[in-house]
Amino acid sequence: MTTMTATGARQRSRGGDAVLAAGLVMVAVQLVWKFELVRQTYFRQDDFHYIIRGQESGFTWDYLMWVDVGHLLPGGFGISWAMARLGGYNEVLAHTMTIALQAGASLALLRLLRLLFGARPAILVPLGFYLLTPMTIPSLSWWAAVLETLPLQLALPMALSAHILYVRDGRLRHVLAACAWTVFGLLFFVKAAFIPVLMFVVTVGWLGVSWKRLWRAWAPYTAILAAYSVVFFTGLYSSVQINNATQTPELPDLGVGVEFAWILGSRGLVPTMLGGPWAWQPIGDDYAMAATPGPLAWAALGVAAVAVAVTVRIRRRAWLAWLTLLGYFLLADVVPVLLGRIELLGPGVLGYELRYLAATAMVAAIVIGLAVIPMNGEEWPRSRLTWAWVPLAAVFTAGSIWSVTAYADRPLGRTARSYVETARLALSRVPPGSLVLDTHVPPTVAAAAFFHEYARHSKLLGVPDRKPVRWMEPLTGTVRHPLMFDEQGRLLPVAIEGTLVPQGATCVPVGPKEVRFPLPSPQPGGDWTVQISYLNGTETTLSVRLGLGRATAPASKGLGRTFTRIQGQGPELAISAPAGSGACVGEIRIGRPVPAKNAAPVPPQAVGG
Repeated sequence: MTTMTATGARQRSRGGDAVLAAGLVMVAVQLVWKFELVRQTYFRQDDFHYIIRGQESGFTWDYLMWVDVGHLLPGGFGISWAMARLGGYNEVLAHTMTIALQAGASLALLRLLRLLFGARPAILVPLGFYLLTPMTIPSLSWWAAVLETLPLQLALPMALSAHILYVRDGRLRHVLAACAWTVFGLLFFVKAAFIPVLMFVVTVGWLGVSWKRLWRAWAPYTAILAAYSVVFFTGLYSSVQINNATQTPELPDLGVGVEFAWILGSRGLVPTMLGGPWAWQPIGDDYAMAATPGPLAWAALGVAAVAVAVTVRIRRRAWLAWLTLLGYFLLADVVPVLLGRIELLGPGVLGYELRYLAATAMVAAIVIGLAVIPMNGEEWPRSRLTWAWVPLAAVFTAGSIWSVTAYADRPLGRTARSYVETARLALSRVPPGSLVLDTHVPPTVAAAAFFHEYARHSKLLGVPDRKPVRWMEPLTGTVRHPLMFDEQGRLLPVAIEGTLVPQGATCVPVGPKEVRFPLPSPQPGGDWTVQISYLNGTETTLSVRLGLGRATAPASKGLGRTFTRIQGQGPELAISAPAGSGACVGEIRIGRPVPAKNAAPVPPQAVGG
C-alpha cells in the first residue's frame, strides 16, 4: 500500500510538473505573440500629456495625487515623471515595461489557479482565456492604458494568492503581502479597490471559511480602502483639469446608464469572452474600438446564456461565479465611466471601448475557473457536459486569433511616430532663435479639444528639452521668416490663407485719418490674422480696424511686413498711423496662418530671427 501511495504521489507530481511546464510555454508564446503588436505601437493622446506634465512638474504630492477625470494613478505619474527624464518618448523602455508587466500578470494568474484548483490540466483553460482574449488588446496599444490596467492585472492575482495562503495557514505575513499588492494596485488604478471585495467573495463562496475568523485580514484591508477613499475623493473634487475646470461628478440619466451598460456588455464583454469582437472600428490609424457585428453579438449572448446554464447544472456554485463577474462589470467597469467620462462622448461611443474591460479579463479568467473547475482537493463532477467546453474553447481560440490579427494589422502609431520624428528633425536643423508659430499638433497625435495647451507643438516637442526656438502664438509684430508645421511635421514658411487686398506697384500712404481698403468680399465674423506689407520712413505702430474689431501692429523703419490678430467682420479694413510716421501700406492679407503651399522645407541658412 505504501508503495502504491508513493507511486501515485510521484505520478501526481509529474503531472503537476507537466501542467506547470505547459502553462509556462503558453505564457511565453503569448508574450512573443503580443510583443509583435506592442513593438508596432507609439505614444498617443494621453501618453503625451502624461509625459509632458511629468517633465514640467516636480516629484511632489500634488503632482502624484492629481485626479485625471476620475483616474488617480500616482504610480503611473511617477513612471511618466521618470520617462520624461529618460529620453521622453522612449519606445524601448515603454515596450519593455509593457511586456514585463504582461509576463508578471500571466505568471501571477498561473500561480493563483494552481493555488485554487491544484495542478490540474483544466487550469490551462482559464489561463488560455486570459492569454488569448482580445479584451486586453486595445489597452496594450495605449501607454496611458498600460500604466493603469497592467499593474492591476498583476496586483489582483498576487493579492488573492496571498490571501488564500493566509486562509490556509493563518500566517500574518500573507496578510501583509496581500495588503502590499492591494496598495500597489491602488497606486495605478482605482479599480484595485475591488480586490478586497473579490477576496471576500472567494472566501465566503469557495474557501469554506467563515469571514468572521479572518478579522486580522479584514481590518487592514478596510483601513487601506478607507485611507484610499479619503485621498481619492479629496483629489477628485479639488483637481483642476487641463481645461481649468474642477470636477463635479454626478450620475447621468438612468437611460444613459442603462444604454452604456448594455452596449459595453453586449458588444464588448460577452463577445470578447468568446473570441470577439471579430471586427474593429478605426479611431485614426493608431487605435480601434470594438465593432461587433449585430448578428454575432446576439449569437454571442445566446452562447453565453447556454454556457452559464450548463456550468450551473454541473457545479452548484457556478451561479455565484457568474454573479461575481456581473457585479464586478457593473461596479468597476460601468459606474466609474458614468461618473467621469460619459458626458464627453456618450454611451454610443464609449460603449465600444474595450480598454474599460482590460482588467476585467483577469477577473473573467478567475471566474471561469471558479465556475467550471473543482477546488483543490475536490473531485470532478460526473457529467457528460463536463467536456462541453472543448468545442467552445476551439471557437474562442480561432475567434481570438482572428480578432487580434485584425487589430494588429492597423498602422498602430506609425503616423504619430512619423510626425513626431519628422518634427523633431526639422527643429534640430534650424538655428536657435528661429521663430515657429505654436499651433496645435494634428488631432491624430493629440486632440486639442481634450488636451488644450498640452497639444501644442511647444509642449509636445519640448520633451526632452531641445535646442531653443522662439515659439509664438498668436503671430504678431514685425516677424522675419516665421515657420510653422504642416500635417506631416515639416517646417514650412507661414502664409496667410484668405482675402488678398493688392495695392499694385505703389504703396498707399496712411496717417492719423483712417484709410479704408475695400475687401473683394465681406469678411465673415471670426478671429483673423492680418498681414500688412509696408514701406515706412520711421518706426511706427499701425492701427487696424475690421468692423468693430480693433488691433495694433508694430512696423519698423523701411521695407517689411507686420502681423496682428483681430476679431471682427465687415466689407473693408481701415488702417491709420501717427502723424509724421511716413507709413505707406502695400499688399494686405486677411485670413489664417497656414504652411505655404508647394514650398520646400526651409533650409537652415534661410531662417532668421
